[in-house]
Amino acid sequence: MSFISLTHIVKSYPDGENRRNETLRGVNLEMESGDFTAVTGASGSGKTTLLSILGLLLLPDEGSYLFDGRQLPTSENERARLRNRKIGFVFQEHRLLPQYTALDNILLPVLATQKQADASQIAYARRLMELADIASLETKYPHTLSGGESGRTALCRALVMKPALLLADEPTGQLDAVSARNIISLLRKVNEELKTTILMVTHSTETASAAHTVLTLENGILA
Repeated sequence: MSFISLTHIVKSYPDGENRRNETLRGVNLEMESGDFTAVTGASGSGKTTLLSILGLLLLPDEGSYLFDGRQLPTSENERARLRNRKIGFVFQEHRLLPQYTALDNILLPVLATQKQADASQIAYARRLMELADIASLETKYPHTLSGGESGRTALCRALVMKPALLLADEPTGQLDAVSARNIISLLRKVNEELKTTILMVTHSTETASAAHTVLTLENGILA
């Protein structure tokens, strides 16, 4: 059984004139554990909506979503717990909190479920920083980091809970060419060394080329 299975996912939004615009029109997707998939498509094609459904931030209007072979919980609280334990997010905007150091920003997801990080969690955060080549930035604050350094810090934060699934939304969209290539290389390393399943949406063909599989979302259909 596939690790991620979407079957005929439909999602629409009201357009303000008593009509609904279908953003996703029957999306099907199968991913095995350890896969690295990129989804490309024009702005407004539904890539972020797809990512939000995969990340349990939105529910589809129709269709089935199996995560690790199981139907999604019906309770929002249960979905939130599953999201925090099993799914990591990387956004185009890095969303680092300015009052915290790089290490503390990475550990923030841990504090969603406990008062403070324990020694093993701190050690894992430092291991991620070494993997991302930012170990020297542990005590630095976000305003002192470059765009590429902020991106790698945000990626470490997304991985600190050891998620089974990493969702990346335009992870190189605001970066210069060198920083973008560094993020692409780091995503490959995360996939290969940590065995993390990754789904990434991007406009960039170069970024998409890092994935094992590249799909296109067009007119609400994934192909």
